[in-house]
Amino acid sequence: MKKVGLFIDTWYPMVDGVIKVVDNYARRLTQYCDVVVFCPETRGYSKEEDRKLPYTVVRCNSLPMLGSDYDIPAASLDPKFEAKLLRSKIDIVHIHSPFAVGLAGLLHAKMNKLPVVATLHSQYKQDFEKPLHFDFSVNVAMDAIMRVFNACDECWAVNGGIKELYEKEYGLTAPCKVRLNATDHKPVADPAEAARIVNETYGVPADATVFLFVGRINFIKNIDFTVRALAKAKEMGLKNFRMLFAGKGQDEEALAALVRELGLEQEVVMCGLINDKEMLENLFSRAKLFLFPSLYDANSLVQIEAACQGTPTVFLEGAKTAATVTPGVNGFVSAPGEENYARTILDIMADPELYGRVSAAARRDLYLNWDDVVREVYADYCRFCEQR
Repeated sequence: MKKVGLFIDTWYPMVDGVIKVVDNYARRLTQYCDVVVFCPETRGYSKEEDRKLPYTVVRCNSLPMLGSDYDIPAASLDPKFEAKLLRSKIDIVHIHSPFAVGLAGLLHAKMNKLPVVATLHSQYKQDFEKPLHFDFSVNVAMDAIMRVFNACDECWAVNGGIKELYEKEYGLTAPCKVRLNATDHKPVADPAEAARIVNETYGVPADATVFLFVGRINFIKNIDFTVRALAKAKEMGLKNFRMLFAGKGQDEEALAALVRELGLEQEVVMCGLINDKEMLENLFSRAKLFLFPSLYDANSLVQIEAACQGTPTVFLEGAKTAATVTPGVNGFVSAPGEENYARTILDIMADPELYGRVSAAARRDLYLNWDDVVREVYADYCRFCEQR
């Protein structure tokens, strides 16, 4: 196999988990073959930055989406993009989203008799239910994307919970297997120095307990729930703690207003977007717990990045992204509700022996490296190409 095409419906300078997955795939696949990432133009993108990447980036025109961080790709309306795709001479198509760019990849594969695989990154029904409101509209949208996934030679679910969701609820009929996400983070060499850097940078007392969230500042991630739960935990007796939010997004002002309303200005620190990997590793190392009550995410990279530093995640019961975790063994899962989440945090803090066991197991069980994952990915690509 000479060339792989990776197709995604958003790209840098936007940053999210799927973009990071595709970037990590692309960087490591260059060890084995040529790589082209097909993606849309996004607000603030730079051709110069694209050229610095170790793989080729081909962008299509896009339109701004009102009220969202994302843009709408218009691949089918961009003849230059279509021409570059036709000339690309890719040997296999891997789609990471089922919309305009992903659909362009699928159609190219079918027209040229190429193998096509898809990664199931998201719980799309949730995405549709918020803007569409009506069951009929949601069902039409779901039927459209499932036709894309069911036309693939194989689908890769990011954990067992997502595989079950797609097969039992979404109507996936294409062959499917679990392919876990990973991270390029490494355990910090000196946790004490990492803590000192975080303390100095963000004004955190050396003796404070630190909780962390890294990702888009968007209430769809349930981060408003986190703040309300911490307010309850404070009422229940939680003292001397800091909650660090690292990221940016459309709900930054709303989150800051909620923090003021609940009287948590001293405890909550808004760190802004952090792209420096070393600083992120320091943050994950400094944190006692990674608070991630999202019911939206499928399998977030940040929980793996936290596990890399031995920092357990606290999930909510029913979260698909918690499917890789054994509660009380390598992570924590709270019953629904802010009071339950607050109580779970307090119970963890009151049992240092349990915390120590779960911390060690999180690193042992949940920390995966992208080099190992992508080696298996490439072997699968070769298998598909040989079967053609």
